Amino acid sequence: MPSWRSVPRTSGAFPSAPDMADPRLKLSRWIAAGRPRTLPLAVAPVLVGIALAAFETGGLAPATALATLLAAVAIQVGTNLHNDASDFERGTDTQDRLGPERAAAQGWFTARQVKRAAHLAFLTALLLGILLTLRGGWPILLLGTASLVAGYAYTGGPRPIAYGPFGELFVLLFFGVAAVTGSYYLQTLAFAPTALALGVALGLPAAAVLTLNNYRDRETDRVAGRRTLCHYLGPRNTRLLYASLLLTPFPLLYLLDLPGTLWPLVAALPFGAWLISRIARGATGVALNPLLGATALFQSALAALLILGFALPSA
Repeated sequence: MPSWRSVPRTSGAFPSAPDMADPRLKLSRWIAAGRPRTLPLAVAPVLVGIALAAFETGGLAPATALATLLAAVAIQVGTNLHNDASDFERGTDTQDRLGPERAAAQGWFTARQVKRAAHLAFLTALLLGILLTLRGGWPILLLGTASLVAGYAYTGGPRPIAYGPFGELFVLLFFGVAAVTGSYYLQTLAFAPTALALGVALGLPAAAVLTLNNYRDRETDRVAGRRTLCHYLGPRNTRLLYASLLLTPFPLLYLLDLPGTLWPLVAALPFGAWLISRIARGATGVALNPLLGATALFQSALAALLILGFALPSA
């Protein structure tokens, strides 16, 4: 099966007819366009919210849990696709891009096709959200609506979130606080300060992924007129922000004093320290691409360790 990574990089040239006639290659390109490597950032906090609810109540609503996970994935895929098309239309994605290839910029699909796929993903999330609203009521209606609007506004509209200094705040709120507290609420029909704190703890390393992405792209973003938080902080302070986003969850989780969570903190700390040492040694440009994946893995590892910590006390 041909790999999308083997396709030569082009500048807006659309695929040849033989390429488009190969359904396997076309499918692989759609999968790549959805950026599957980003999906753990959406799934991990949902799983933690569900696990916390199960730990505290001793029960689980499996159909609700599955619908919650699918809705989170649909919103993430929709956001990724809309980002792909919007960045291409705004001229942000060029041949100088340092990150992975993008579908519209590579000419795999037109921007209109990519946006249509994004709308389909958002529609899927909306339908799942309606089902979840039947269980969770108006709090879930508000949260789901805000998540869909934010997913579109991240790179859409006259003032996209991704083109300003509030991207990290967006990630913290929706990939941390909203994901954990919403998932917890759908299981328990109640809010809890513990879920809120866990949401912050998991949203911070997710925001670190965005910080590192913007740190890598700061020069091309500057040329494109994109002014992220990294632009205002400068390289040194951005590195300090990255370190803070990775380290702050540890004292926060320690202060929560949840049963079974101390050893996960001890286990995850060396991983966080290693990530910080890598960026402190001055890695830049494409050398940051593996570090981006490792930072996303850090959030997933922290989530997995927390879930395991919840399970062990009751084992």
